[in-house]
Amino acid sequence: MISYKDLGLVNSREIFAKAMKGGYAIPAFNFNNMEQLQAIIQACVETRSPVILQVSSGARKYANQTLLRYMAQGAVEYAKELGYNIPIVLHLDHGDSFELCKSCIEFGFSTDM
Repeated sequence: MISYKDLGLVNSREIFAKAMKGGYAIPAFNFNNMEQLQAIIQACVETRSPVILQVSSGARKYANQTLLRYMAQGAVEYAKELGYNIPIVLHLDHGDSFELCKSCIEFGFSTDM
């Protein structure tokens, strides 16, 4: 089992608590490939915004759960290279079975729904 913390990710509870105190929203974007992820991270670094990276069941099948995990870990490092260590959550968006949700948590996803 891989912990989201091992990948440099954070739990949504942490960023939601800060957002509630600070009076701001947290963007959540679904991504399927590297180009989408680069654009998301660049925009969030420019705006100094935490972000929830969402993966749908379809994206998981398309891009592979293992690759998505390492893409999210790469996003953490990419944000640092761009000069701002933004909090990043990796979230399974609308998991359609208990097994899928469990598998994603075991692969390092921060949260699932």
